[in-house]
Amino acid sequence: MNLVARFLKNESGATAIEYGLIAALISVAIIGGASAVGTGVNNSFTTISGKLAPPAAT
Repeated sequence: MNLVARFLKNESGATAIEYGLIAALISVAIIGGASAVGTGVNNSFTTISGKLAPPAAT
């Protein structure tokens, strides 16, 4: 009976799952932010390269 009572009071598994979910949400946010920044940087470089003059022929 004591073993069952200890098992029902143990919340370490639930805590580990909560930490796992928090880590997953943070990872998704980081990936989304990095993707948005990468797209913005790519667009900036494309704009800059379009405005540069091609090299003169020798």
